[in-house]
Amino acid sequence: MIRIGVDFGGTKIEAAALDAQGRFQARVRGASPRDYAAGLEAVRELVSEAERQAGVKGARIGVGGPGSPSPATGLMRNANSTELNGHPFPTDLARVLERPIRYANDANCLALSEAVDGAAAGRHVVFAAILGTGCGAGVAVHRAILEGRNAFAGEWGHMPLPWPTDAEHPGPSCWCGRHGCMELWVSGPGLAKDHGGGLSAEQVVQAARSGELSAADALERYVDRLARGLAVVCDVLDPDVIVLGGGMSNVGELYERLPAAIAPLVFSDVFETEIRPAMHGDSSGVRGAAWLWPLSP
Repeated sequence: MIRIGVDFGGTKIEAAALDAQGRFQARVRGASPRDYAAGLEAVRELVSEAERQAGVKGARIGVGGPGSPSPATGLMRNANSTELNGHPFPTDLARVLERPIRYANDANCLALSEAVDGAAAGRHVVFAAILGTGCGAGVAVHRAILEGRNAFAGEWGHMPLPWPTDAEHPGPSCWCGRHGCMELWVSGPGLAKDHGGGLSAEQVVQAARSGELSAADALERYVDRLARGLAVVCDVLDPDVIVLGGGMSNVGELYERLPAAIAPLVFSDVFETEIRPAMHGDSSGVRGAAWLWPLSP
């Protein structure tokens, strides 16, 4: 059985055909238009090409993207690709693709992908965070996405930074209308802005490794803030595994320092939760989208 996964991102859209064992049979990418109608057409064309390359027609399609449709209205909300907000995106996708589709938040797709056959395979409760240009998160329980009663479970990027210092309060303003959201502290741009030296997040990390003191201090603050945010998650979920995706997940120092930084913050005398990078990297989006359909025929 072939499933098509679509990863609808802010800069690119990817469609991939996966067989029942999770092997890629086709993989195509294109730029993300900033126009709603053009985005629908781009998905249609990429799915058509993925099916052509895989030699199938009428495959099941799962789509991962920003935000989520409101269960009350069916209209998109909370998408940082703001052209989607206020539109019935999943419904319109089903119309242009001429078949039912399944849609989930991209961070939920990361959690599902890594729970099915990635860094958290065989574990029961998985928390997955995307630490990239923005910050999102998702939860998978027993290899299924936990969406919640109102379909916004895992919106960790827009909770406030826990235990803020005087210097961190109220925090910078966020596009969501609030102040001090986790996204502003633990995204790549958040690290770069905190450093304040005109460097990208990757350059800040490299400078820290070279012994540059202001960069090393900025990276230490980043680890501390990320640890505070994850400690609150652990107090609520006590996950078996925390999986990190996005560009910042490539920073090896996180896996070395986070366990010791989280341990004294959780409401427990023991902290053994593993923190791992996403096994499938930037492929987790399309893989998780494909796995939105049942794993058995």
